[in-house]
Amino acid sequence: MLALVLASAMAPSVASDFIIGADVSTLAEVERHGGRFSDTEGRPGDALKILQQHGVGWVRLRLWHTPVNSKDVVEAGRVVARRGEPVGGGNNDLPLTLALAQRAKAAGLKVLLDLHYSDFWADPATQTKPAAWATLQGAELQRALHDYTAEVLRAFDAAKAGPDMLQIGNETNGGFVWPDGKTWQQTPDEKIGGEAGFVALLRQGITAVRAHDARTGRRLPVVLHLADGGDNRLYRRMFDLFTRERLDFDIIGLSYYPYFHGPPAGLKANMADLSMRYRKPLLVVETAYAHTLADADATPNILNAERVQAAGYAATVAGQAALVRDVIDAVVAVPEGRGLGVFYWEPAWIAVPGAGWRTGDGNGWDNQAMFDAGGRALPSLNAFRRPPVAPDAAASR
Repeated sequence: MLALVLASAMAPSVASDFIIGADVSTLAEVERHGGRFSDTEGRPGDALKILQQHGVGWVRLRLWHTPVNSKDVVEAGRVVARRGEPVGGGNNDLPLTLALAQRAKAAGLKVLLDLHYSDFWADPATQTKPAAWATLQGAELQRALHDYTAEVLRAFDAAKAGPDMLQIGNETNGGFVWPDGKTWQQTPDEKIGGEAGFVALLRQGITAVRAHDARTGRRLPVVLHLADGGDNRLYRRMFDLFTRERLDFDIIGLSYYPYFHGPPAGLKANMADLSMRYRKPLLVVETAYAHTLADADATPNILNAERVQAAGYAATVAGQAALVRDVIDAVVAVPEGRGLGVFYWEPAWIAVPGAGWRTGDGNGWDNQAMFDAGGRALPSLNAFRRPPVAPDAAASR
């Protein structure tokens, strides 16, 4: 698999092996609550098939440890019971994620598995340790993270849905599995693991992957992922750390949202520098934009009029398509062909009662889906099939 990934990264121009992907982690929850999909002509169909028909060849799936709103019953340092309702946001536990991966594989799609190492959303502002590990620290916590990673991979292999790429952590700008793997202090007296704690936990996750490689006889590409795709100082600081610590990873993963992270020129410049500094392939694992400012439910949209103005793209189907094309072209322009591809984040997360950000909430993402409020595919999906410009042409823009 790594050979295939690196071969695509070194291609002089984009071909069929350039990664076009979609994070569809909420899809099962949307469907369970009545969401239905159709193609651009209004013909009913499976969302994965519709995405695939528009050029998507990969899916990205997040995995939460135990997504339950509950109080834990802990005995001798171990969680022996959990009571409560699913957290929402897709409820991406192991059985649900396995089923999505099996479905994707059956459709001929490849899978990027995104391990959050949390019971709920993990992002730069929140990296909460799983409740099952609440009492663990130091070597015990590192062992738990290692063993959990190994168990997940064994489960996927047993289900014949082994991932084709794996993320160790999600948007780990300030570490993960806080506070043990947190790299910054919110208050002077906050006790954190710092960079050493973060690296130790990362290393255990990667070690579990490499043991899996030894069993299977193939190298599973490991992605280390940060947000703020235009922030070169952040990426240099973190990937200098990873390189100095000799972490055995394969791919630099970036999130990029223009309304948070600035114009595509910043993303392009950052990727160009990272490519030459670390000689690693780069992959935009999250991007998205609005096709409308209209709200399909009672929950305000994250991407509102103010943020649209800052982003510089119209909140229209054409504006959404333009952003997708520009991000693809920025990845194609990465020096020496190290741009692997682009994943769109949650194109199928339409507004359906019950499939919200958390249990009881609505969906603040619906206007960034690539299906309209009724589940009909938008013409902006055609941007995935547009042949991206060759690197020399992209560089001249």
